[in-house]
Amino acid sequence: MLPKTIQKLINQFVKFPTVGQRTAARFVYYLIDTDKEKVAELIKAIQNLKEQIKTCPLCFKSFEGQGKLCPICSNPRRRKDIICIVEKEVDLEAIERTRKFHGLYFILGSTIPNLRKEETIKKLEKRLNVLIQRIKNEKDNIHEIIIALNPTLEGQRTSLWLERKLKPYNIKITQLGLGLPVGGELEYADEETLISALENRR
Repeated sequence: MLPKTIQKLINQFVKFPTVGQRTAARFVYYLIDTDKEKVAELIKAIQNLKEQIKTCPLCFKSFEGQGKLCPICSNPRRRKDIICIVEKEVDLEAIERTRKFHGLYFILGSTIPNLRKEETIKKLEKRLNVLIQRIKNEKDNIHEIIIALNPTLEGQRTSLWLERKLKPYNIKITQLGLGLPVGGELEYADEETLISALENRR
């Protein structure tokens, strides 16, 4: 039976993506063995994260600075007529590393799970409404939306859902081309594969 304080912190770490009970326990015991000064630095870094990092109201990318929009959305050199939908911010960063995409992004935040949880779908619809409002406001300017979700079952299910939701707005909708392994994730794909998928989108 673990002390309540340890178990409570383990329960917090388990809420992190891909972190299970064993990994969470390792984190906690690492912190127990770490100097108080280093723990204080970690706490301060987390506080700064919440105080200084903002979320872009257009694409939902995290950023730091004085402006209202992230550096990508506020960059006048980016193409405003193409929007790439990704699931997570790490997917956006993976595409940015290729330096081949010069449009804007929209971070969906999640995908539709296998059991189609109503709460998740409502959350996705709320997020997607932000993009739909952009399309309505800039319909004459946006001519293509690229759906760049992971080629997993959940990603494919969500892509079909997106296509149905966006079809009424008569905008060209494409998806990443062949090259990405089925069941893989964008954040782990090499740059050449991503470039090929972007250039051969369909």
